Amino acid sequence: MKNKVILISIDGMRPDGFLQCGHPFVEQMMQKFSYTLTGSSVMPSVTLPCHTSIFYGVPPMRHGILTNTYVPPVRPVKGIAEVLANAGKVNAAFYNWETMRHVWSSETMKYTFYLDAYSEENTDAVLTMQMLELLKRKEPDFLYLYMVETDDKGGHDHGWMSKEYLAQTANAIDCVEKVFQIASEHYNIIVTADHGGHDRTHGTDCAEDMTIPMFFWGDGFAQGVQMKNISLLDIVPTVASLMGVAPEKEWEGRALKTVM
Repeated sequence: MKNKVILISIDGMRPDGFLQCGHPFVEQMMQKFSYTLTGSSVMPSVTLPCHTSIFYGVPPMRHGILTNTYVPPVRPVKGIAEVLANAGKVNAAFYNWETMRHVWSSETMKYTFYLDAYSEENTDAVLTMQMLELLKRKEPDFLYLYMVETDDKGGHDHGWMSKEYLAQTANAIDCVEKVFQIASEHYNIIVTADHGGHDRTHGTDCAEDMTIPMFFWGDGFAQGVQMKNISLLDIVPTVASLMGVAPEKEWEGRALKTVM
């Protein structure tokens, strides 16, 4: 397998939402990937703080993003996009929440595609198709796919674990299946949530907000193995390890694998 990675973030996906969404690929993910249904988010369990932690490998109290409003860090840390770009890797990002662009610095992405989630129906699927089209043409080294509709159109609009929320979760898993079918032979694939949710909100330290599912496919990961004691902070060291680049010293997580 090539030293390439696809990172997929499904905003607001709870483990029980994943299990109950009814998509047939749910069972296959637990058979094919190394995974956890008890992964840890960060506090505050809010989208921009969580994704800044995903990309920069440090908790919110270190990077300073505590709400969904971006503020420049006082003491910057190099994130995965910067590290990969400095190593000559080609990065691409596909996202449907505009503020997401702040989790990488300028000129670290060779390709970006943004589509507002409420501009049309099923923007998660549109982003997925755009990413797969680029993959077929160019095969970038690092591809980031961010899907917000489980969180916004499911959780916030109708409530976590509502039928609408579960339908949006199933749609996101359908997108994951499409990526897996096309890319799994040549790409390592990481699928994660950033946080969960309860009622029609999130951001607290309750289990419904803080517990997330995470999935790992590719070099170093056995099929069907359940992993323990992992968090969002482990994602970027794992990406760096899979891609053969050195991690930043300030990253607080660890590179994961289940095959020695």
